[in-house]
Amino acid sequence: MQHVIRNRPSFANIHLHLQKGDRVIAEADAMASMSATVGMRTRFSGGLMRGLLRRGFGGESMFVNEFFTESEGELVLTQPFPGDIECLDLEGTTLFLQPGAFIACEPRVRLGLGWAGLRMAIAREGLFRLRVSGKGKVWFGAYGGIFSREVTDEYVVDTGHLVAYEPTVDIRIGMAGGIFSSFFSQEGLVTRVRGPGRIYLQSRSFGGLAAWANAHLW
Repeated sequence: MQHVIRNRPSFANIHLHLQKGDRVIAEADAMASMSATVGMRTRFSGGLMRGLLRRGFGGESMFVNEFFTESEGELVLTQPFPGDIECLDLEGTTLFLQPGAFIACEPRVRLGLGWAGLRMAIAREGLFRLRVSGKGKVWFGAYGGIFSREVTDEYVVDTGHLVAYEPTVDIRIGMAGGIFSSFFSQEGLVTRVRGPGRIYLQSRSFGGLAAWANAHLW
């Protein structure tokens, strides 16, 4: 299976060329177009209970679509918002994804849920994270551009900009500064990450977009 991420970074999409026997697991509604030779079947993500948990707590669809072909064909996958897409090769490793970031993966990649903690819920980041593990490619997207950083000590990320991180990274929520600075700087709560490990960030946040839009509606 060959793939290329096109139209980066603003309107990225995944173009895959499938050969006989190739299979791709994708988030529901991720398909933009495909050859008539490509088939699709829909199933619960990891079974009924896991699908319900993924929907209720992980911010993802309870269904996934599996694409396959008996000859060959092309498949184009995308995400519902403008931004970049990243592809990582898992080699028996694990990655945590923010809700809504997952797009697709190869069949040997396992999808599950990981506990994020009450602190993340206070920061309106959700109680759970999508956990992808195993071997194979995984594609995830972001609102805006994606950039990564290897964290060895503590690093501060504005809430809403963290997209993915390795399980060795510790996540904590705190104020940007003192009470006065945190409130009047409009930074409020921030995510404090501590390594070692790699994190993936998005250059825009939905919270920032909502605040900007609300300020211009009046």
